[in-house]
Amino acid sequence: MFFRNFINMFFLLVFPSLLILLFGSIYGNDPSPEFYGYGTVDISVPAYAGMVISITGLMNLPLTLCEYREKKILKRYKATPIQPLSVILSQFIVNILMTTIGMLLLVAVAKVVFGFRFQGNLGAVILVFYYSALSLYSLGFLIASLIPNMKSATAIANLIYFPMIFLTGATIPFELMPEWLQKVAQVLPVTHIVKAMKTVWFGDSLWSAWPSLLVLTGFLVVCSALSLRFFRWES
Repeated sequence: MFFRNFINMFFLLVFPSLLILLFGSIYGNDPSPEFYGYGTVDISVPAYAGMVISITGLMNLPLTLCEYREKKILKRYKATPIQPLSVILSQFIVNILMTTIGMLLLVAVAKVVFGFRFQGNLGAVILVFYYSALSLYSLGFLIASLIPNMKSATAIANLIYFPMIFLTGATIPFELMPEWLQKVAQVLPVTHIVKAMKTVWFGDSLWSAWPSLLVLTGFLVVCSALSLRFFRWES
């Protein structure tokens, strides 16, 4: 069912790589003082992790669950031996798997075409990536819990998704944004995903990313609690 959704497949598997090819072709990947001695592609790959996670966490996950509720699929599941947790867990597994594939494809394109540099600890990068996904997925579950139908869910998801990817450094480098916009972006969780990913991606310790991870933990706890409180299996 995930593969049948062309829009999500395009934005998850194709769009990030297209952006890397576009900006890499324009600006190259030579070291730049603006990016602390790294190239445009070097700085963009960890930042685009925020975009990749957002596509599944803010678009596919909540919209799928809202569609299940609106079409009475969740109601029918309740009449079977399937437990509610199984439905939620299956959605989480599918989306996290596709997010992983999207990120690996992005890394492969950046490495093959531009020879981007990676100097971080792979274990720390993997830990931050999946913890970031878990945190943002909690927001996706909250959207699915509060919105009653697909039409409203699509509008709300888009309203949240586009500021998340354009104002947080997940597409346009955070370093190039005006200072006032950088301050505004601090309230958005994807900003802290991008910051945490860049921190460990370029060799700093996991502890160095604790301010961003603390913010993500706050989103995870609050959104998860509200999701459990307000989630409905029927409209």
